[in-house]
Amino acid sequence: MTMNMPTQMTAPLYQFPAKASYNKVIAKAKIYQQAKVGQKLKEKFVRQLDKITWRYVLAPETINLPAKQGIAEIAIIDIRLKTPDLDEAVLHAIDKRVRIPIIYQLFYNEQIKTVVGYKRPSDADAKHWVVEAYFGSEWQPESAPRLELPVALNLSALYEQLLQAVIPYPPRQGENLKEQVARIQSLRAQQRACDKLETQINREKQFNRKVDLNSQLHECKKTLQQLM
Repeated sequence: MTMNMPTQMTAPLYQFPAKASYNKVIAKAKIYQQAKVGQKLKEKFVRQLDKITWRYVLAPETINLPAKQGIAEIAIIDIRLKTPDLDEAVLHAIDKRVRIPIIYQLFYNEQIKTVVGYKRPSDADAKHWVVEAYFGSEWQPESAPRLELPVALNLSALYEQLLQAVIPYPPRQGENLKEQVARIQSLRAQQRACDKLETQINREKQFNRKVDLNSQLHECKKTLQQLM
């Protein structure tokens, strides 16, 4: 399944400091081995990906920001694609291999987009990281101007700002990041439910059944709007 987002936005591109440069190619074989990738997913790696490069490491010693809330490093990983679409399962496999938060820069046909997963230490085991959702920007030219990194007091706050830049809906008043992501996950599920109802309506021949489905769709869209 490719990344399914309710909407996409043009996110800023950032200029990462030279001191944070890492430039390490990640071999696909290493990901297969450590993430226990099956044959179908291996085929997606081969079909969709050209090259994976760990470009930067944002850490206390490279950008002079302290670690906080379990975030001691942020990886900036560049992925050169063979196709414009990327399966989320591919990113999940990389996230299993690189057990710190990751900002992905995807490149295809002289275009670039940013993808970030909401990645956090597990509530059950702080040494284990989980990814709850991926968010991606629209494609834009590689030559688009880059901005300085946003001002932050620590790496956790910086990661949150980089993630917020690609989340399509802003947080509600008093809503923390975890709650915001959970709401958008619910929104995505609700959108899928509405899409399914619309498909059923288009296929339905019986008038009474169609009326009932339209009523369900109205309520579905009402809930969807509330989540937005």
